[in-house]
Amino acid sequence: MVRLRLQRYGTKKRPFYRLVAAHGTSRRDGRFIEQIGFFDPVTRVEPVRLNSERVKYWLEKGAVPSLTVQGILKKAGAL
Repeated sequence: MVRLRLQRYGTKKRPFYRLVAAHGTSRRDGRFIEQIGFFDPVTRVEPVRLNSERVKYWLEKGAVPSLTVQGILKKAGAL
């Protein structure tokens, strides 16, 4: 099963995340199929950047977003 989830990058107290499509059994920061977005919770200016075409593609193929990603996609208007 493919999941849409976040991968954590950055340093202590300064995280940023990549939104990726990954197999459900892979580790949080492990292998992924495709990077489809970016989320920076610290930045106030444009905290979310998404490739909405690819998000729609993966959702049509049956990918399941995590709860956090589902909230991000709703706020961004991609769901």
